[in-house]
Amino acid sequence: MSHIVQIQTEVRDPVAVTTACARLGLPVPVHRTVKLYNAEATGLAVELPRWRYPVVCQTETGHLRYDNFGGRWGDQCELDRLLQIYAVEKAKLEARKQGYDVSERALQDGSIVVQIQTA
Repeated sequence: MSHIVQIQTEVRDPVAVTTACARLGLPVPVHRTVKLYNAEATGLAVELPRWRYPVVCQTETGHLRYDNFGGRWGDQCELDRLLQIYAVEKAKLEARKQGYDVSERALQDGSIVVQIQTA
């Protein structure tokens, strides 16, 4: 039986963030306080390619803090890709914790199918 699920992502798991960064070839995220354009943010700082400021994952709340000035200081596609891979990695981690088998495959449109099955 197949089910299609759409996920609203909250970034709360530091392990899944780190795994997503590794998968995307990004530097290891570091918990720190960073300066954004006119503010500061504390959390797990992720350095995205060609972004002026890092994305800060506040894992306690699930929120992200960033400043890409409407795309002028960073391409939204980079953040969208990070969130997509984070969601995939988090789903895989949770499914494996519960003893399920997990597989994934990328589709031509850029989406990813994650299959979770009983072991």
